[in-house]
Amino acid sequence: MDARITFITLAVADIAASRRFYVDGLRWQPEFEAEGEVLFFRVAPAVTLSLWDRVAFEEEVGPVQTGPGAPPVTLSHNVPDRAGVDTVLAAAAAAGASVHMAREREWGGYSGYFEDPDGFRWEIAFNPGAIGTDLLRAAGII
Repeated sequence: MDARITFITLAVADIAASRRFYVDGLRWQPEFEAEGEVLFFRVAPAVTLSLWDRVAFEEEVGPVQTGPGAPPVTLSHNVPDRAGVDTVLAAAAAAGASVHMAREREWGGYSGYFEDPDGFRWEIAFNPGAIGTDLLRAAGII
């Protein structure tokens, strides 16, 4: 098996709330939608983010873990400069997200987080290192 990810699927409690946040709030356009069940967003040429109704998810995959705290995963969105981090976090806040403001990080970058309606944490980051630059170049951002 080669090292590759083509789908990232998040089990969500309320697909309508997720739609309001991602489509109405963040203005993402679904690649596919089965009303009340699933939303697909193309987030890179070969990567799709899938938001799947938790009940349907559990029927196929099995029970999800629940409890206090953040889900044990973050999704990252890199931008080419510090100002971009603040701009994206402001847009997420306007869409209704809970935002953890950006700050300088010991690894040399600048990042902050927001939570979607199900508490999934999105890291918005400026990563000046080689891998951050390479990823933005591959995505055609720089």
